[in-house]
Amino acid sequence: MFRQVIVGVDGGPTGRDAIAVAKLLVADDARLVLAHVHELTPFRGASGAYGVAENAESLALLEAERDATATEAELLTVTASSVGRGLHYLAEAQDADLLTVGSSSRSFAGRVLVGDITRASLAGAPCAVAVAPLEYSQEAGAIARIGVGYDGSPESEAALAFARQLAAHHGAEVCALMVVGPTPYVGIVRGVSRAEATEKLLAEAKDELAALDGVAGEVASGIAGEELAAFGARVDLLIVGSRGYGPIRRLMFGGTAAHLASNARCPLLVLPRLADSEDGERSAASPSA
Repeated sequence: MFRQVIVGVDGGPTGRDAIAVAKLLVADDARLVLAHVHELTPFRGASGAYGVAENAESLALLEAERDATATEAELLTVTASSVGRGLHYLAEAQDADLLTVGSSSRSFAGRVLVGDITRASLAGAPCAVAVAPLEYSQEAGAIARIGVGYDGSPESEAALAFARQLAAHHGAEVCALMVVGPTPYVGIVRGVSRAEATEKLLAEAKDELAALDGVAGEVASGIAGEELAAFGARVDLLIVGSRGYGPIRRLMFGGTAAHLASNARCPLLVLPRLADSEDGERSAASPSA
């Protein structure tokens, strides 16, 4: 469960969607912060009397949203060149382990759509990021089934470990989906058809999932992002791990995560890539239990 949580609030329904998702992911003793970012424009700065007015306006907006959602939370406001930069700054300054944002208001109801603010919040975030589908605050319920994108990688193992923690807290079921991609010709042994090679990979994936303790496994053949997005319609929360290069623990907004952020049909939680420790081994990026 997360203990230091920043929620991006804009005074509209997408901010309330983000609050609803955050409440499902925080520990009982968590520090929850509602944050509003004032964007700088080329025509003015944020100092002097205007900056004071901006700050008062932001705090009034945050207080109204806190009251409207009956949320116990601290309030923070910051001025930045973009909402994404402001949220990243607050996440780092507050040592947050989760940043929660809403979906673009141009999205279809009930789905996530990555708009400029959501995309900026995901790319390079210093912590996990949760994205709420549009209108989620109107239909949020208990988490009964948690989905995990699993491929046997360390990042997916970390996602599965956190899913188990969250499931224990909510009394939920954990279900993992492993996607077998199209088999390239170069990977097919002579005398074996593409269909036979795919069937062999599917059987191996089923065996790998069956070995996971306490997890309901599903296997699909296709493109990972598309299959996981469809999988999201059958779960209450979808968790995936992020991959990247280099030693810094950051959330890398790769192809699968990008597709899910545009097409997920439930709240999406993306965990940051695993950090390389000083001795060269990978350290887990999962939040503490």
